[in-house]
Amino acid sequence: MRFLLIEDNADLARSVQTRLSLDGHGVDWAASLSQAEDHLATAGYDLILLDIMLPDGDGRDFLSAHRRARRDTPVIVMTARSAVTDRVALLDTGADDYVTKPFDFSELEARVRAVLRRRAGSAQTLQSFADLTFDPLGAKISVGSQSRELRSRELRLLEVLLSAPERIFSKGQLCDRLFSATEAVTDNAIEVYVGRLRRKLEGSRARIETVRGVGYRLTQT
Repeated sequence: MRFLLIEDNADLARSVQTRLSLDGHGVDWAASLSQAEDHLATAGYDLILLDIMLPDGDGRDFLSAHRRARRDTPVIVMTARSAVTDRVALLDTGADDYVTKPFDFSELEARVRAVLRRRAGSAQTLQSFADLTFDPLGAKISVGSQSRELRSRELRLLEVLLSAPERIFSKGQLCDRLFSATEAVTDNAIEVYVGRLRRKLEGSRARIETVRGVGYRLTQT
């Protein structure tokens, strides 16, 4: 998944980027609201992590404008405000969730997973397709009685493909979902991860099909 992190504290931003990147997410960083708008104008995101106090404005105003523009990208607010009234106001403004600073990274990761599950329309952790069962929290898939572990990029690639079975994703779209703008990647990187994931799917009716000249899709035999 590709996230936009809007945070002016460079040390915290780098820590969040590093932690979420270990989970296989691509995280673009904006240190101001103007930088955030530049990112949003050129890329699509699965989630926004939003600070409140920013050098060129208030994150709550950004959130309000984000919702008025009918943008439905999920937003988790990172805030030092702990009063119940502040948290309620954030949720009423359009935040999908919030985490109070200072926070434990395991809590942030859990809230990210929960918001993404709700975004997918499911509170369930396990996903199924054909004879495949996918456990994103356990980072593994099961085919019959066999269980296979997934590495972070393999897991995120399968999440993207499972989000819309039979839909064709171009290499560029997959790069956008798996890597941040600052990571130097080529189309060959996608081929590598597709190849690795295909090996994990061997023996299953689920398979990744190459649509020549277009991209890849998850289908079943």
